[in-house]
Amino acid sequence: MRILVISICSLALVCIAVGAQKQEKKSQPKKQAQTAQRAAQPTHATGGGASGKKASTATHQVQTNRNGRAAMAASNNARNNKKNQTSTAVNQGQKAKRGQTYNAANQTQKGKKNQTQTERQTAKAANQTQKAKAANANQINGTGRPNKAKVAAATANQNAVKGKFAKNKPVKPQHFNLAKQPNTARAPAVRFQQGRRIQGSQNWQGQRYAVFRNYKSEWHDQGWWRGHYGNNLTFVFGAPYYWNAGYWFPAWGYNPNAYYAWDGPIYAYNRLPPDQVIANVQSALQQQGYYRGDVDGLIGPLTRGAIADYQRDHGLYTTSTIDQPTLQSLGMT
Repeated sequence: MRILVISICSLALVCIAVGAQKQEKKSQPKKQAQTAQRAAQPTHATGGGASGKKASTATHQVQTNRNGRAAMAASNNARNNKKNQTSTAVNQGQKAKRGQTYNAANQTQKGKKNQTQTERQTAKAANQTQKAKAANANQINGTGRPNKAKVAAATANQNAVKGKFAKNKPVKPQHFNLAKQPNTARAPAVRFQQGRRIQGSQNWQGQRYAVFRNYKSEWHDQGWWRGHYGNNLTFVFGAPYYWNAGYWFPAWGYNPNAYYAWDGPIYAYNRLPPDQVIANVQSALQQQGYYRGDVDGLIGPLTRGAIADYQRDHGLYTTSTIDQPTLQSLGMT
């Protein structure tokens, strides 16, 4: 019984195994077809992906090239714009510099023209001033005194500018240590002329100028001078002077070789000798800015010119020597 059962079971197993083999054989072609299809599908998919990637890469390269060209074009445009801007800026700068240079040159030329015009006006004013002084001097030496208003204005201006001494301010006499020998280069000697009168003195009106109107050169020997002015004689640089009516005069002929720098009266300030009077006047004019020479006690051309300038500025007759009105104006009487 057991054997029968085992035999039946074995037979059943064999049948099952044979059926399974048949079934497996039938399903193999299908599996192979499916496998082939599956193998074909991945291969097709792989080829399609590669070509897609190539196409995508080519497209990307094209776009990259286009972008590069666009960037290069933009860069070139930017460079060109910069160059144009730089060129424009340089041109504008050069134009501006040229304009500034031109304007500066024009201004310089205008300045030079204005300066030249100013110099001409200054020279013209100086010429007018000199003409006015000459006219003033001609009026003083000629027909009469200058205009009082103008003289007062000139005097006020001189006092304001110089700021030295006020008119009529007393000045104490001083004693100066002068050289024993005159400097003839600064004050050349004058020559004697018999009967010589002071030029222009006939127009100097007033009693205080009578001594100049009446003066004339006289030549006498030593005895004559001693007999007439023996006690009123003094010697300056070896030359004799006589005193009369408040003035010192040259005693021509007392010493034939005597040296005189001025042939005319010299006001006897405080009875000082002529050289000390001249030295005090030089000092006063020096302090007021009129005289720029040395205090030497010689009434030479430089001293006479300073006296004349002072007299013109203060409305006095231009005697160019030391007279009473001039010393009174200086505060020395």
